[in-house]
Amino acid sequence: MAGESLFNDGIGVVLFTIFLGLAIGTDQGDEASPALHVAELLVVEAGGGIMLGLATGGLAFFALKGIDDYVIEVLISLALVFATYAIAHSLHISGPLAVVVCGILIGNTGAMHAMSEQTKQYVFGFWTLIDEILNAVLFLLIGLEVIILTFNLSQLWLALAAIPLVLTARLTSVGGPVLALSTSGAAKFPKGTIPLLTWGGIRGGISVALALSLPMTDARPTIIVATYAVVLFSIIVQGLTLGRVARGAAQEARGQKVDEAVRDVV
Repeated sequence: MAGESLFNDGIGVVLFTIFLGLAIGTDQGDEASPALHVAELLVVEAGGGIMLGLATGGLAFFALKGIDDYVIEVLISLALVFATYAIAHSLHISGPLAVVVCGILIGNTGAMHAMSEQTKQYVFGFWTLIDEILNAVLFLLIGLEVIILTFNLSQLWLALAAIPLVLTARLTSVGGPVLALSTSGAAKFPKGTIPLLTWGGIRGGISVALALSLPMTDARPTIIVATYAVVLFSIIVQGLTLGRVARGAAQEARGQKVDEAVRDVV
């Protein structure tokens, strides 16, 4: 779920950048086929970012595999992030998505096959600390932004409507692939997978950061208020009840295994 969340964040940033450019008129493309233009930008930015992340992550993997010094390996992981993002920026492809792919590759395959236990402890500890520091700074900036925001009752309806809209979009995005893969037999998922993935899609710093990056227009305060409402509901309601949903999904999965065992016996 952590990898899926990171990948979603990268794709979200790409889509946000593309549609914001179209909305403010800085990226008009082919007016006769705007959908084709959006698809082309998505393929170039997202696909290019994924390919770059695989390439630089692969180089870092082989470097880590040939070294057994946790200090150098931590520095390699740090250099990987900065170099990948700089290259992506110069190539006009998605830097966040490229770095996410690097992280998933190094954090899984790299940790299993290219790091000693001591190195894993230091690398994961270092990036956990960086993550906590950056999240603290981000939420500090979010809190400062709340102080200067102006709220009015006319924005309340949009804020309340945004919550079920986001949940419905999440249900569709995870439920469709799960059902398709299950029906085709390509993959098998336990009961409760769709509710857990839907409710576990918690919005946070990325959503607010993107909303705050909007240009100063009349719609900006309303969009920010709606985003804050979704994030607060996500963190408070979904976050506090996710454990209960996970336990329910686990019980359904256990019941499914029992039913399958009974059918096999019969």
